[in-house]
Amino acid sequence: MTIYDISEKAGVSIATVSRVLNGSNNVSEKTKKKVLDVINQYEYTPNAFARGLGLNTMKTIGIMCADSSDLYLAKAIYYLEQLLRANGYDSILCCTGYEQKAKVSSINLLITKKVDGIILVGSNFIYDKEADNQYIVDAAAQMPVMVLNADMDVPNVYSVVSDDYTSMYNATLQMIGTGIKDIVYFYNSTSYSGKKKLAGYRAAMEEKKLLSGGNLMQFYHGSHEDIPAMAEQLRKLHDKGVSFHGVIAADDVLALGALKYAKEEGYRIPEDFSVLGYNNSMLSVCCEPELTSIDNKLETLCQHLINTLMGVLSGNEMPKKTVFSGEIIKRGTTR
Repeated sequence: MTIYDISEKAGVSIATVSRVLNGSNNVSEKTKKKVLDVINQYEYTPNAFARGLGLNTMKTIGIMCADSSDLYLAKAIYYLEQLLRANGYDSILCCTGYEQKAKVSSINLLITKKVDGIILVGSNFIYDKEADNQYIVDAAAQMPVMVLNADMDVPNVYSVVSDDYTSMYNATLQMIGTGIKDIVYFYNSTSYSGKKKLAGYRAAMEEKKLLSGGNLMQFYHGSHEDIPAMAEQLRKLHDKGVSFHGVIAADDVLALGALKYAKEEGYRIPEDFSVLGYNNSMLSVCCEPELTSIDNKLETLCQHLINTLMGVLSGNEMPKKTVFSGEIIKRGTTR
């Protein structure tokens, strides 16, 4: 028996059940009785989600990320931990890697630690097959699960996302508008977010009838720290006879690989060759010329995610999904 089961059997929302458990006055006596009758009937014992009773709450949130050495994920973890601390919560961090088995193991570990909620940082936790997401569904039946930059329509799962599709679509059209028609899309992930970015690029290129084949879409398989290998992949593409004078990258590290390639080929940037990155990380101002990049509003996303989580834990009705728009920050690598 979980808080989700109680909400179904009582015919009320999860937030209403939480209000009853929290002793809130914002519930009618009739509704309160309905919920308590179900609780008594099934001998439900509140877990950490029932914070207001003063029982079992650890004032702790579990955070899961695939790779804390990734600049985007590391920055997100920093923001989330700072915001949680400001709200009186500690955190437990699990770096899972990318294998599903490890993700399942980590989420089960956090559940046994009686955390008050779980935050999934990044879109690598969401799979295409519904059955592969069951570990998240099971966790959400016991506590709120927050997903940063991925969408999942499941009870007690709350998503805060950046509109990666529109951001990449607009960026591609903008580069085309500067006169560059042969634009390579350089990416290294097929996660939820990765697919949205790729779809935005494809849509813009197809709209302008510029996507003649698959060579312009380059998937990079190597280490995210090996910038020379990224440059080498683009060099091999050029050596195969594929002409391109622009690269739009799925993150700023890949963009630096493209910038290295362009400089080694002797291109003038941005006159002969344009590069655009994603995430607007500190790397965007660590190169010459400085990198044009899409700011996906990570700090804003994290702030809203924590605000939503605090609202849920307080028994309030909160939006299931919130979408923020990215912004192109123009610097010296695009016309």
